[in-house]
Amino acid sequence: MCGNNMSAPLPAIVPAARKATAAVIFLHGLGDTGPTMPVSLNMRMSMPSWFDIYGLSPDADEDEAGIKRASENIKALIDQEVKNGIPPHRIILGGFSQGGALSLYTALTTQQKLGGVVALSCWLPLRKSFPQASANSANKDMHVLQCHGDADPLVPFVFGSQTAEKMKSLINPANITFKSYRGLPHSACPEEMVDVKRFIEKQLPPISDE
Repeated sequence: MCGNNMSAPLPAIVPAARKATAAVIFLHGLGDTGPTMPVSLNMRMSMPSWFDIYGLSPDADEDEAGIKRASENIKALIDQEVKNGIPPHRIILGGFSQGGALSLYTALTTQQKLGGVVALSCWLPLRKSFPQASANSANKDMHVLQCHGDADPLVPFVFGSQTAEKMKSLINPANITFKSYRGLPHSACPEEMVDVKRFIEKQLPPISDE
């Protein structure tokens, strides 16, 4: 995927029913379908992963090089959509768990002014590198929908709430929506999907395809 040395299949692209006027780039979580690499958390066994994960505690070391490399790959996907005629403000970046984490990091470090971010059950990687890393961010006013289950045993709910507070210090806090879901583990639920749908519809309203 754009110069990455991981085993990376091409992105799954859902064809537009008519001329595309917007795009949603959604990134998988650890162990889902996607690029594979050895993961330290999984005893170095290969599994679908955007970058290595050493641990799930707040003070765990992070794979800085891998995170930045994966982010550049996503930025290349965004650039390709722009080349295809989709304005950056009509592109929403999103993901679940590790994919949501990568979405937040990429949105804060890209120079493309995006339409928004959907961050599900995730955290902000390399959080100690901010605000320096986002000092010149084009997305200081972007809208973010962050969702997290309060019974998440893998990425604890407190990680999500702390991430939301950190995000509020980096971009316009009025544009950050943090939603919690009672009893939801590290997963999604219909109520959450309705919230995601409404967010996308609000940020990417239909326009006439001329």
